[in-house]
Amino acid sequence: MGKRRLDRLPFGLIGAGLLSVIVTTTIIWIAVVDDPLGGEPVAVLPLDAVVEGVTSHDIEVVEIRPGIGEDLGPELRPNSDRDLLGPRYQMVQRPDGLGPDAPIKGLSINPDSRVSERTDLGFLPKISDAGVRPLDAYSRPVMSEFSSIPKIAVIVNGLGLSEAGTQNAIDRLPSDVTLALAPYGQDLDLWMQQARMKGHELLLQLPLEPFDFPDNDPGPDTLLVSLRPDEMLTRLAFLLTRATNYVGTVADMGARFTSTAPSMEFLMEKLKERGLMFVDNGTSSRSIAPDMATKTRLPFSGVDVVLDEVPREDNINAKLLQLEGVARARGFAVAAGSALPVTVRQLEKWVHDLEERGLQLVPISATIDR
Repeated sequence: MGKRRLDRLPFGLIGAGLLSVIVTTTIIWIAVVDDPLGGEPVAVLPLDAVVEGVTSHDIEVVEIRPGIGEDLGPELRPNSDRDLLGPRYQMVQRPDGLGPDAPIKGLSINPDSRVSERTDLGFLPKISDAGVRPLDAYSRPVMSEFSSIPKIAVIVNGLGLSEAGTQNAIDRLPSDVTLALAPYGQDLDLWMQQARMKGHELLLQLPLEPFDFPDNDPGPDTLLVSLRPDEMLTRLAFLLTRATNYVGTVADMGARFTSTAPSMEFLMEKLKERGLMFVDNGTSSRSIAPDMATKTRLPFSGVDVVLDEVPREDNINAKLLQLEGVARARGFAVAAGSALPVTVRQLEKWVHDLEERGLQLVPISATIDR
């Protein structure tokens, strides 16, 4: 009797009903959740920086590098005294309201494959097969109606050492101010991207040996005059892979190093081979950097005025007046300062009417003869 009742059940109708319920549920789920990829693996990345006007929908992953494993950003990396991989990831942040194919205003924020050499340490700058240098690929174009206008380049050093100071400099300084990344800073890849998106040209600081080393120590990978060539090359490679998209290097300290001919010649030859420029920081009267740059034919610029050796408003203002005088007398001048709030604040005020005073602010690459 029971078997006869089971045979009479409408299994076809029951199956069709179940299939209809499953399809209907799936359609409703997609419509409500708005996630057509629901069920696929998802990775959640913590973002250190908050950019005004940018939401999670404006961020596109453009590369997951092979060999990194489970590296999900700086907050999830294992603690290490020495980060051997350099910049780990690339993130494109698009202005709010623009689609994924919209062009990004500013300068390129990803390493140019033509002038980048992938190594175990990270990306090393190189000259392309066609002769394009990183100096060429990453420089900021300069527009000038009158070539005779005195030009001033300003370098702000120390980006990456202080999160608040770095963000303040990127947000408040005009795009023609050149920013220099400290090789021991945190999240340099992200700071590089933010700075380049705002149009800033970048340098990388090179820690060089001062006379009172090690009492005054620029860092664990400082280039020393006592190093053998292979030791110096190893340290230089490590330093150059701390960031990407920079046009050259600027000396950090280095009074002893920049006054030692063999060391300077070796360094400048290697920088020239990498297609970079070198900026002398202007802190040592004994520096032979200009003469050695001429000898090695390395693109070179030197700082004329250090703005904030005494970090007070009146002193910085006096230095800025001195800078203007040098520019008017010679046709161009270069200044350097740190990312201190007082320095950034005074620079922001100073550039406000610079063009009305007959002067033009330019990136550091505009001060060299290429």
